[in-house]
Amino acid sequence: MVKSLNHIGIAVSDLEKSIELFKKIFQVDKFHIESVESQGVKIASFKIGNVLIELTAPLGSESPIAKYIEKRGEGIHHLAFEVDDIEKDLQRLKQEGISLVNEIPTEGGHQMKIAFLHPKSTNGVLIELCQKVL
Repeated sequence: MVKSLNHIGIAVSDLEKSIELFKKIFQVDKFHIESVESQGVKIASFKIGNVLIELTAPLGSESPIAKYIEKRGEGIHHLAFEVDDIEKDLQRLKQEGISLVNEIPTEGGHQMKIAFLHPKSTNGVLIELCQKVL
C-alpha cells in the first residue's frame, strides 16, 4: 500500500553545480550525499516540507541516468512513493498488467529497497516504489 510521496528525482549532469543552484533557490544548506553503486549514481537530497528532492547524477557514462540525460536532458526523472511491502505491491501491479522495470527490488539510497514501474504503463511517468530497510 502506498504511504506517501517520498521524493522527486531530478536528473543532473553536474552534482556540485546543481547543489549550488538548489541552495540558492530553496535557501537550504543541509544535503544528504551518497553514492548508490547499484544504480550507478551519486545523489544529493534535501527536504522541502515532508518531501525530499533528490538530485541524481551519473557515476559514469554507462549509468542509466547518464543515458537518460543524453536522450532527454536534465530535469525531473521520477516520482518515488513509499510503500509498506514493496514485493507485495510489485506482484499486485504485475498481475494488474503494469510493466515493471524491476521485478525484484534493488538497493537504493537512504537505506531503501527500490523498484521502478515502466513509464509505458504509467502515462509516461517513471514511478519508483521504495521501502525502508529495517
